Amino acid sequence: MTRVAVLYGGISAERDVSLSSGTQVIAALRQAGFEVLPIDITEDLGAVIRALTPKPDTVFNALHGRFGEDGAIQGVLDWMGIPYTHSGVRASALAMDKVAAKAVFGAAGLPIAKGRLVDMAELEAADPLKLPYVVKPVNEGSSVGVEIIRAGDNRRVAVARSWRFGRHALVEEFIPGRELTVSVMGDRALAVTEIIAVAGVFYDYESKYSNGGSRHIIPARVHPDTYVHALDVALAAHNALGCHGATRADFRYDDTAGEPGRLVLLEVNTQPGLTPTSLLPEQAAHCGINFSALCAWMVEHAQCRA
Repeated sequence: MTRVAVLYGGISAERDVSLSSGTQVIAALRQAGFEVLPIDITEDLGAVIRALTPKPDTVFNALHGRFGEDGAIQGVLDWMGIPYTHSGVRASALAMDKVAAKAVFGAAGLPIAKGRLVDMAELEAADPLKLPYVVKPVNEGSSVGVEIIRAGDNRRVAVARSWRFGRHALVEEFIPGRELTVSVMGDRALAVTEIIAVAGVFYDYESKYSNGGSRHIIPARVHPDTYVHALDVALAAHNALGCHGATRADFRYDDTAGEPGRLVLLEVNTQPGLTPTSLLPEQAAHCGINFSALCAWMVEHAQCRA
């Protein structure tokens, strides 16, 4: 019987999300017939290494956020010679760094938003882009810290002064329209989902993880050419970063002037959520892959990159 260690929890701002993902994964893998070793990750790296000794056959990485999907834990697992799910060090680090990922997407000719890295002092002094614009932490996930600055709301200075995600932020043009997402499994883009935020003004942390926080329309009701384009761009972004296993690409779709509109790639998530409200399991189910089979597929496609 394959022995799978599930890493979950972690020390990032997304710990609660990871605990939810991990709990779901543990149950699903046991249902699929694997021997499962749950490991709640804390600041004690030595304890993690001890928990992984003797080595399991595979690690299921259910961590989210910094130190879980930025290449840090992936490097530890490579050092130990243990196969693990999802992407390796380089792809994980690139995808987590929004500025670096944006450069990769641009070089690959993929549609991206106009924007640049901005020092907080610059943001406090003046608008760095034409209003409205979006302010994002460079290396956080799940929309943690994302702010939309609109004309007349007088929030720019307060956002700059209360910023807790380092000295810099990625500032991008605000793309009106709709929120779309596409999950990728290996070499296959699954489906396009439209996300309608209910709990927040955009698809923020609360909308993503609270019950009833958002509505998902699958397949998305968009122009057929846009649907195919979104599938193609998601797979191209997955490959451009060198991702492995499952990922999810997030888009804005500006159809305010009619369809087909402008499709803009925002980011690729190398550790898509596996919570009860998450999008990857929903898209997999739409394609006939239940949650247990999805998790088993990830284990079966785990690799050691060392």
